[in-house]
Amino acid sequence: MSEQTGSKLAGKCTTTYKILQSERVGRYMVANKELEAGEEIITEMPFVVGPKAATYPLCLSCYTPWPATDDKPLCSKCGWPVCSTECENQPQHKDYECQIFAQANEKFNVEAALQEANENGVPQLECITPLRLLLESEKNPDRWNNEVKDMEAHNKIRSQKEQWKSDQVNVVDYIKNRLKLERFSEEQIQTVCGILEVNAFEIRSLKGFPARALYPTTAMMNHSCVSNTCHSVSPIDYRIRLRTTLKIPPGGELYGSYVHSLLPTMLRREHLLAGKYFACACPRCSDPTELGTHMSSLKCSKCDNGVILSLDSLDPESSWKCTHCEFSTSGPAIRKVLSVVQAEVDAVEAISGADGADAIQARESVMKKYRSVLHPRHAFWTILRHSLTQMYGRVDEYLLDDLPDVVLEHKIDMCKSLLQVLDVIEPGCSRIRGMTLYELHAPLLFIAKTQWNAGVIDEAALKSKMIEASEILKEAIKILCMEPPETPEGQIGVVAKQSLVQLEQSINDL
Repeated sequence: MSEQTGSKLAGKCTTTYKILQSERVGRYMVANKELEAGEEIITEMPFVVGPKAATYPLCLSCYTPWPATDDKPLCSKCGWPVCSTECENQPQHKDYECQIFAQANEKFNVEAALQEANENGVPQLECITPLRLLLESEKNPDRWNNEVKDMEAHNKIRSQKEQWKSDQVNVVDYIKNRLKLERFSEEQIQTVCGILEVNAFEIRSLKGFPARALYPTTAMMNHSCVSNTCHSVSPIDYRIRLRTTLKIPPGGELYGSYVHSLLPTMLRREHLLAGKYFACACPRCSDPTELGTHMSSLKCSKCDNGVILSLDSLDPESSWKCTHCEFSTSGPAIRKVLSVVQAEVDAVEAISGADGADAIQARESVMKKYRSVLHPRHAFWTILRHSLTQMYGRVDEYLLDDLPDVVLEHKIDMCKSLLQVLDVIEPGCSRIRGMTLYELHAPLLFIAKTQWNAGVIDEAALKSKMIEASEILKEAIKILCMEPPETPEGQIGVVAKQSLVQLEQSINDL
């Protein structure tokens, strides 16, 4: 792959990375020197931030669901949803769409937004982020011309899709006709819709609500379903920090993941094809066993030890066959099974820890229901285990002090099973791995203390188990303290450091 000059950013070089270009994959990023695990590669401010596509009614400044109060506050200047005077005066609203809406006398239709089912979002809000991107292209022409305007928009493919038609009505026609912004062409508006759809990152506001942001340099990394980087976004100023999760040699390609890593191959590839317009053929997708994790494998109901695998995991129509007996079935039949289980997993994943014991029991019952269908390390199990490891010890009726040894052991087993999978699909200094290690250390300590109090183990064994827990905690701290301190994971990193000081004191006192 040769470096070319067809792009303003191709050839860009810093101490940590350089951007190359090839005919096959376009622009991509490689390490400019040997990078250690956890090394920061890029820190970048967003070009634009705004609501996600298909969004519920929300405040246009802080993205909190709207209305949060009965009085349904609207911006005094433009009549669109904000949650306070403070939000009304934030630059991202005041200096962008607010002025346009006020000039065009285009008000937010409160009644329509609150009456509709809103399953596909509020059509009137679809224009906000594309409009901000268009306005920012005028305010910041250098960065637009050098970094943003050549980003992939896939207009040719998108023009054949339903989303294009929807964008034509909700964004293009709205901006040109209702907002009277004739200076932007239809092609320009569709292109910014495409740039956002293909390249935007999901981010979280300070109150934890989702939005999207465009980071032109970070977005140039190619995708792999086993990435060697991870990124953190500050909920205060939305600055992104990209860092390595593994050691990377000079010239080694830097990969990010454009999809949730805990999904099975069939669903990851569907998601990437639908939203990013490419068919992933990375090593993980190409291997029916998902690099030995069996995150897509099913149990065979016709024999005792059989595992049902796809004969060609890059072909959704391919047959699936048992490894031990003659049973086989079709790809579409497997897809139906996944749809049924996914619907139930999504439903229980929507129950938050704030709902107390129900959140745990609902997840456990889905796991019990499909125990004979899915491989023990299947992706859906991994998703549920991930939630449960975070909930046991934190949810009412299931706080750590209340958990009997059998439940503590259950939490330990789930953490260890999760780590076996994460060591393959999110190896090294990944955030989810750091959180799982943190969740593992406490039940190990509780069990050790209980055993010592009961006289099952002596002081030497207690000390050994405490040292084991401290080593796990140290690794968790190393990862979590790489996160911005204002994020939930960064805050847990700070708490973990304090816990380690106390734990090491206890070990020294033995």
